[in-house]
Amino acid sequence: MNNILLSSSLLVLGYFSLLYIIALIKRDNSIVDIAWGMGFVLVGLYSLYSHGEMMNPRLVLVVGLIIIWGLRLSLYILGRNRGKKEDFRYAKWRQDWGKYWVIRSYLQVFLVQGFFLLTIAYPLLMLSKSKFVNFSWLDYVGIAIWLLGFIFQAVGDRQKSNFKKNPNNRGKIMQSGLWKYTRHPNYFGESTMWWGIFIITLNIENGIYAIFSPLIITFLLLFVSGIPLLEKKYENNPEFQDYKRRTSPFIPWLPRV
Repeated sequence: MNNILLSSSLLVLGYFSLLYIIALIKRDNSIVDIAWGMGFVLVGLYSLYSHGEMMNPRLVLVVGLIIIWGLRLSLYILGRNRGKKEDFRYAKWRQDWGKYWVIRSYLQVFLVQGFFLLTIAYPLLMLSKSKFVNFSWLDYVGIAIWLLGFIFQAVGDRQKSNFKKNPNNRGKIMQSGLWKYTRHPNYFGESTMWWGIFIITLNIENGIYAIFSPLIITFLLLFVSGIPLLEKKYENNPEFQDYKRRTSPFIPWLPRV
């Protein structure tokens, strides 16, 4: 396990270091958002490669799920960001960090994301070094939960994209579709997918230790880099504050009257 962890760490370090160089040239740290999903795809493919000759069907299943999610997410963010300026979060940090923005960008944006990516992807590393046991009900439950999360993220993103394309909605807050029941269906979806992968991982020996993967991504989305940073942008927006009062922040629920 130590070998796959070390080699995967070096792979992720190289990947995010290359992204950092590209971001320096483009003067746009938003590239790290586009690369987030693809980073998991890279680790997934490497875990297949490192597994050896006898392929583990459960590992193939989980890597397949991650490839579907990672490709869709990266392509969606690429299309969303095309032709736009650097995301407001990174632009603000660039301004706040002043003359230290070069080194702090590498340490606090790229290396930190690389660390969390590797941590969240830990179930992949566990599966790559596990022996296959027959599929069980846990696999089917995990797939169902993953699918629920994927639908929430993909449909939520599509609804938000269509909403923004309508010029009549300029400056307005999305409050329909899945966004009527949760303020962040895409974040809920991403967290749910990793809970599904964790349940699949429970089939292997010591699989319970993979629980920190969904716990970490859920914590980040709820309290660190997800909801808090995004909603801070709208703290002085009366329409959003009314929407916030009525709508669940994360887990879908009926809106308050």
